Amino acid sequence: MTTAATLIPELDDIVRRGGPKRRADAARRVSELFLQGAASFRADHVDLFDGVLTSLVPHAELAARASLAERLSLLVNAPRGLVGQLAREDEIAIAGPLLRRSPVIDDQTLIAIAQAKGQDHLLAMTERRALSSDLTDVMVRRGDRDVVRGAAGNAGAAFSSDGYSTLIKRAGQDGVLTLKVGQRDDLSAEQLKDLLSGSVDVVRRRLFEVVKPARQMAIKRAMNEISGVVERVDGNRNFEPAQRTILALHRDGALVESALLNFAKANKYEESIAALAAMTGVKIATLDRLIAGDRYDPILIAGKAVGLEWATVRALILLRLGPNRVASPSDIESARVNFARLMPSTAERVVGFWKTRPPA
Repeated sequence: MTTAATLIPELDDIVRRGGPKRRADAARRVSELFLQGAASFRADHVDLFDGVLTSLVPHAELAARASLAERLSLLVNAPRGLVGQLAREDEIAIAGPLLRRSPVIDDQTLIAIAQAKGQDHLLAMTERRALSSDLTDVMVRRGDRDVVRGAAGNAGAAFSSDGYSTLIKRAGQDGVLTLKVGQRDDLSAEQLKDLLSGSVDVVRRRLFEVVKPARQMAIKRAMNEISGVVERVDGNRNFEPAQRTILALHRDGALVESALLNFAKANKYEESIAALAAMTGVKIATLDRLIAGDRYDPILIAGKAVGLEWATVRALILLRLGPNRVASPSDIESARVNFARLMPSTAERVVGFWKTRPPA
């Protein structure tokens, strides 16, 4: 501290009577002095620099303040008063680095800045390693689309119940936000259901593709609850027992292609249709009517849309014919060729249309 001790008396005169240029020069010199010795300074030394720099730094040029903020943002013993002062600056080039990562800014300071400053400041905060629920409450209330997406995508962010409610409500108009919220590990089953209830089918499918297997099971259960425990189907067939079977598979995470294949091979028509309906999202009554028609095309389309293997599709075609009818080899080969040629995107569009059609 020898250099600092010789510099402090001169600084007192600069602070009291120095012009802007002289103060800016002093700010540069003292800042550099602090940065050079920060690793070895005691807390009282840091406080000494803090008192001096908070008086001098505001007179430094913007570029100098921005450079200082960048370097201070990495220090665990940066002067707290100075950091708070710089973090409150309107210029994001100065405030940004500190808001993104400074370890010395406390939560109350962050909340106060989040309540008072603009979107750039909020967006910078979303990059911090951890965000308290009190801070994210402000973010989801005041933040624009990018801010809310950034907070939702931060694995270190915590959200209150009210914060999650607001987040989920906003996700109803933002597919990207839905994907970010849906992948959060702290999302409860009830919150997931609320999220899916407000989303469109294409977003739901995309979410299912990007989440972990455990979350895929949760999505299936949530969608099942959203759709209703048992779908009423008019007609001669009774699908209710089959639906209960499929629901049980859903809950156990066992509603996979092999289960559908086994149902088809066992000539369990109701279970096969209920399983395929759950996989495609098409009403059971709609699928039943389509598949019971004169052509096997609906089976090819549904199978391609959900990525079934040909063996499963073939079993469904044979199931459609019934146990007392034999398919000709040429018909089966024709179906195989058509299935191979069918584009998934085309099949998905047709299935999307089926979902909007009334079942009768």
